[in-house]
Amino acid sequence: MNLSKKNFQIWATFFYVGYAPVAGSLASGVGLALAYMLSSFTLLHLFAIIIVSYIGFKVSAPMEEYTQAQDPSCIVIDEVAGVLVAFFLIPWSWPVAVIGFFLFRAFDMFKLYPVNLFEKDHKPSSIMLDDLIAGLYTNLTLQVAIRLAGVV
Repeated sequence: MNLSKKNFQIWATFFYVGYAPVAGSLASGVGLALAYMLSSFTLLHLFAIIIVSYIGFKVSAPMEEYTQAQDPSCIVIDEVAGVLVAFFLIPWSWPVAVIGFFLFRAFDMFKLYPVNLFEKDHKPSSIMLDDLIAGLYTNLTLQVAIRLAGVV
């Protein structure tokens, strides 16, 4: 995939959301909105996870090169992909959405094992991997909590 400077910048910042104040939280909110729109379309939701993740892996290295920074905060496609994973096959409700949003942000910030290993790795792929695993942690936590609460 050959991306021009403008294209990789648009995707890495997820249509310039990455340049906003509190970009990570805002991008997580964008991911939540996408997850909500896709919640009734399982295959489309899965396709979105795959496509956004694929693009994220492809644009991370060029964006690091462009910004001359390691894991620059303007790269937020990883948050969007992570939130899409977090809400995959999760029954939609506002309480679940709010709890899932904050769980994802916490897992993303605190980098529990093995996510913390990616942080030490300093590879462009680590940008995506830590958020995808945070999304997986969030998804598993929500699946268990929803079942224990008897919602499903």
